[in-house]
Amino acid sequence: MGSLMEKEKLEFFRNLLNERLENLLIEAERAVTGMTNSKGEFPDPTDRASHESERNFMLRIKDRESKLINKIKDAIERIDNGTFGICEVCGEEISEKRLMARPMTTLCIKCKIKQEEEEKKRGL
Repeated sequence: MGSLMEKEKLEFFRNLLNERLENLLIEAERAVTGMTNSKGEFPDPTDRASHESERNFMLRIKDRESKLINKIKDAIERIDNGTFGICEVCGEEISEKRLMARPMTTLCIKCKIKQEEEEKKRGL
């Protein structure tokens, strides 16, 4: 009976991740469409600079979205190969509460805190 619940939880997380992935892809598509539609000539250097600044901002957002999309795809792959919800550092189960907050996570809370403390020491 326990494995059935496990399957239901995995399907829940698969659906949650797929929904986030779909929303991100829709937003990314909108951003790209917005960038290509506004390809006008800007005779005023201020307008051109403003457009360039906006375009660079959109590209940074796209880069962040792209990384998030890859993390979501990796999480779905972990569901498929049976490693979802297992900390990649210590091998312990990641709490369901943590997975609800960050379903893409690969670290349990103890290992995440340890990682953040080490990053602070290195000044990252």
